[in-house]
Amino acid sequence: MTTSAPIVVTGAAGKAGRAAVAHLLEHGYDVLATDLTPAPEGLDKAYLRADLTDHGQVVDVLTGADAVVHLANIPAPGLRPAARTLTENTTMNAHVFLAAQTLGLRKVVWASSETTLGLAFSPDAPPRYAPVDEDHYPHPESTYALSKVLSETMAEHISTWSGIPFVGLRFSNIFTDEDYRRVQSFQDDATARMWNLWGYIDVRDAAASCRNALEADTSGSVNVIIAGDDTIMERPSAELLAEVFPDVEVRGDLGRHQTLLSNARARRLIGFDPQHGWRQGRPA
Repeated sequence: MTTSAPIVVTGAAGKAGRAAVAHLLEHGYDVLATDLTPAPEGLDKAYLRADLTDHGQVVDVLTGADAVVHLANIPAPGLRPAARTLTENTTMNAHVFLAAQTLGLRKVVWASSETTLGLAFSPDAPPRYAPVDEDHYPHPESTYALSKVLSETMAEHISTWSGIPFVGLRFSNIFTDEDYRRVQSFQDDATARMWNLWGYIDVRDAAASCRNALEADTSGSVNVIIAGDDTIMERPSAELLAEVFPDVEVRGDLGRHQTLLSNARARRLIGFDPQHGWRQGRPA
């Protein structure tokens, strides 16, 4: 699918951003990539360095765009002081959302987070039920997660004011080939990855979900979990829950390695269909 105006991808130098730019280019989109840092090696398309905490720069970047895939933020808790994470993320998101309204963009796709659902889970702070779905929201446990909850609220209201469809992608932990090299180190300890119910999303599927969201016929502001179809563990999902979260209600029948971060809504609303994962070539 092509458009007469570019798709702006913010956070284009990050893990998800690089993959999203490459994926959109492969599918015929004109892309303007932007980030605070220099252009990643090998990026031969338009790239603009910009500070999204400055609203004027955001307006400049988005002027003339068809839509935005907004992936720029401090990407996890603990990387910056808690207050800075909250204020910078909400500021960047507010600037992008409001500039999209001012400029009349066709759509806003943006990176929310699985952490809005209650992560990090532990035996002392278990999920209310599993698989966790969008109804588990909101339950922020960090200022990073709170920044995404606040931004989802902003998206809802700015979408109502503007009529622009917003899609928030609640990404699970994004894995690249390098990340997959660590998977065997998780297998002997079920608690090592309990914090997000052993979930993950391949970076290629994360990128594809951005295109899915751009192309899907949605209205208002919707938020969907973007996770793979399986867990990152060799052990069956029911066995993992029984060991680490024995008192948690299990809703429905679990497949052998079924994801415990439900992606059913993303499949239904935006046509998300993960194609990659660490278990490829292994028994399902």
